[in-house]
Amino acid sequence: MRKATTRKKSADPAATGTSAAKKTAAAKSAAKKTTAKKTTAGGTTAKKTAAAPKTATSKTPAKKSATRAPAKTAGTTPAKATTAPTRAFKDESRTAMVRRARRMNRELAEVYPYAHPELDFRNSFELLCATVLSAQTTDLRVNQTTPALFAAYPTPEDMAAADPERLEELIRPTGFFRAKAKSLLGLSTALRDRFDGEVPGRLEDLVTLPGVGRKTANVVLGNAFGVPGITVDTHFGRLVRRFGWTEQTDPEKVEAEIAEIFPKSEWTMLSHRVVFHGRRVCHSRKPACGACPIAHDCPSYGEGELDPEKAKKLLKYEMGGQPGQRLRPPADYPGQPAPPLAGR
Repeated sequence: MRKATTRKKSADPAATGTSAAKKTAAAKSAAKKTTAKKTTAGGTTAKKTAAAPKTATSKTPAKKSATRAPAKTAGTTPAKATTAPTRAFKDESRTAMVRRARRMNRELAEVYPYAHPELDFRNSFELLCATVLSAQTTDLRVNQTTPALFAAYPTPEDMAAADPERLEELIRPTGFFRAKAKSLLGLSTALRDRFDGEVPGRLEDLVTLPGVGRKTANVVLGNAFGVPGITVDTHFGRLVRRFGWTEQTDPEKVEAEIAEIFPKSEWTMLSHRVVFHGRRVCHSRKPACGACPIAHDCPSYGEGELDPEKAKKLLKYEMGGQPGQRLRPPADYPGQPAPPLAGR
């Protein structure tokens, strides 16, 4: 009887264990299903959540691009889209650039048929001295100063014998008068002692004179001797770079590259036309692009004022109805003579 009882008692826990196991398994299964559902629900939520940033991200660039578009338009001059040159300059070939440069020169010749050196002079000696004095000042100020200078020292011999202090006082209005007086005395003495009081007509000789470089030599050769030369001053260098004719900044390299583009017979007048345009229209700080006659061929169109009426107000000298730089301009000059220096 005890064994049976024991077996019966031991059998009951087994049955109970089996039942408990089944319940535990069922609970685990239910938990798994619940977890699966939650996971599925969570996954769906995650997917929705993940999708949301994508939507936001896709919308954000649209907003950015909408915001940037006006800035891009503003950066690209509005008038350029309608009135700017239609020719492309970015991938311009050498041949195309040369043709464009020569076309611009022809157009400048039509605009400035009266282009000339804007220094007053009656002979090669006066032109040489005036050009030396024009460094870091305006031609107008030089022209207002030289009448008294040449009245006192009309020849190289006279100037070579000048009193330095008196010479300095006469040229004081041009600035840097001590250094310039030294150059004038030096070149006058050299002309007297080495060239019989005559200005030489060769570049090799001119550049040996004190204060005379290639620019000054080319001015004298081109305008006093009829020898073609390219004058690379501040205006010329600025414009030929804006025109895309060269990227050089060194004056001698600029001169060499421009000389390869144009025939030698054009060199002197090309210099005058470009300088005229730089002083009247294509200013350093604010070019009058809206009033420029060669804008259609200029890669830099749009750097300055585009409105035609506003651009016209930027024009200078005869183009703006103002006096020119010479007190004694050529007969064909369409503008007004410059006034003399006050008190002289």
